[in-house]
Amino acid sequence: MRYTLKVTREQHGKTVGDILRLNGWSHRLITSLKRTDGGIIRNGEHARTVDICAEGDEIVLTREDRSSPVPNPDLKADVLYEDGCVIVFDKPSGMPTHESMGHRGDALSNLFAARCPGLTFRSINRLDRETCGCVAVAKDPHAVKVIAGSIKKVYRGISCGIPPEVSGRIDAPIARERESVITRCVREDGKPSVTDYTVIEQADGRALIDFDLKTGRTHQIRVHMAHIGCPLEGDSLYGSGGGALRLCCREIRFTLPDGKSTVCRSEIGLREFAHLTKQD
Repeated sequence: MRYTLKVTREQHGKTVGDILRLNGWSHRLITSLKRTDGGIIRNGEHARTVDICAEGDEIVLTREDRSSPVPNPDLKADVLYEDGCVIVFDKPSGMPTHESMGHRGDALSNLFAARCPGLTFRSINRLDRETCGCVAVAKDPHAVKVIAGSIKKVYRGISCGIPPEVSGRIDAPIARERESVITRCVREDGKPSVTDYTVIEQADGRALIDFDLKTGRTHQIRVHMAHIGCPLEGDSLYGSGGGALRLCCREIRFTLPDGKSTVCRSEIGLREFAHLTKQD
């Protein structure tokens, strides 16, 4: 991980530590930089966090990552965006985001390890194995903090059944099924869970729907749609199953550490979730 900061006029006279904190660096990360040889460099020389800075000073931060998943270069997923802070993959359906007991070496984390050797896999958003679309992975812990605090996601899916309103809100608490480690259900003692939806198209008892999650519970869209009697197509857990799950994270928006706003749109989503009438 390598970052370069320029001291602004407003930051003139402040310490290196003050400037790092103003730029969102946590106490833990600053401590890690202090313990790294060459971790904090100001104008080409080693700097302490108590050193006073002047306008125009250049501060270079370097921190080494020490852990990463086993790389698997044979895995395939398109890259929608990449810079020194983050990479956004267009994850295909069937690929887990993280490794698990039943999936070793076939996850997006293994692809990331092959593409970005030596870096720790830090997914900012996580998709179910059956869900396709945009997954942002930060290349360092500072980027995680900045991007996670700004990220906005839009999901698109196809339901079996048409919701009662063209647009609406599903506000129903979600809990873990008592006898399962995987499935979830709507239950009064569950965690607050809110999903906003907008029907884009409808035909033959099916609907193409955009979803805006106000909370981030496991399987939230799938559970909520089944709860209102409109399970997603291909949902083997909460619907009738049969075929691939018809759900995609089609768009994400976020702000980079340098303040730049970025939008990524899933090519899978654009290709397969553009119009309901093209799904047959």
